[in-house]
Amino acid sequence: MRIPDWLVYAVVLAVIVGTLFWRGGDENRPALPGIEVTEPEPDAADPRAAERGPLLPEPDPFDERVLVQVGNAEDGIGTAFAINKSGAWLTARHVVDGCSRVGLAVGDGRMVRVDEVRTSRAFDLALLLTDRAPAQVPLDLDRELRVGEAGYHVGFPQGRPGEASSHLLARSKLVTRGRYTMEEPVLAWAESDRSEGIDGTLSGMSGGPVFDRDGAVIGVTVAESPRRGRIYTAAPDSISRFLEEQGLVAPGGDAHPLAASSYAREADSLRDERAVVKVLCRVSDR
Repeated sequence: MRIPDWLVYAVVLAVIVGTLFWRGGDENRPALPGIEVTEPEPDAADPRAAERGPLLPEPDPFDERVLVQVGNAEDGIGTAFAINKSGAWLTARHVVDGCSRVGLAVGDGRMVRVDEVRTSRAFDLALLLTDRAPAQVPLDLDRELRVGEAGYHVGFPQGRPGEASSHLLARSKLVTRGRYTMEEPVLAWAESDRSEGIDGTLSGMSGGPVFDRDGAVIGVTVAESPRRGRIYTAAPDSISRFLEEQGLVAPGGDAHPLAASSYAREADSLRDERAVVKVLCRVSDR
């Protein structure tokens, strides 16, 4: 059977067009939902900068607003992490606000009572003071952030050891109403993975650290939107200002690079070393 000339010409044309526009590699990867990813100029100081996307824009009055309603204080569970071995721990304000007693679960059924709780009036952040900490984590609050870069959240979702990974989307403004009122800049992350067996809410991870790929803390988990798959963290500048108000300079600890294939293992190590611990709030002394 003779093949029609028009069909031969069509096949040849398709091959030519495909050759012209095929670029190979992962350059045709889909953009993050709702984010137009452009290829920035490589940063000579950071050869991996082009892998992560454009620089995160500065705060803007038109940033997304996220409303959080804080109810009456009640017994609960959260996460904290040590920023020095002298016993200073960071967590979220809503985890410990209104508690008559706050303790840290350090494993094997042991509890460490918190001597002092200092909460921020401007940010969803709190400082817990004990006599010491067995380990500490490094903080990197000054570097530039990039849209699409990975974040690794560690803590105790639903009161169990667990972690989640995400990608940085944008800046947002967290509007808190109810027991106390605040408006603060936060970072919005799109959740991409989590511990097996942790379904639904990540409640209990509040106050936990979010690490960058180099293993340094760049935020504190303060809220989530399970329906939208979003995690919100305190902005690095907010953390810096709060620590400065408290007269603290966090020396940090040893950083361990994180990746999608290793973050669960590193999260377990941080909990085993008691650098990241569970926080228990008791509202009543009874």
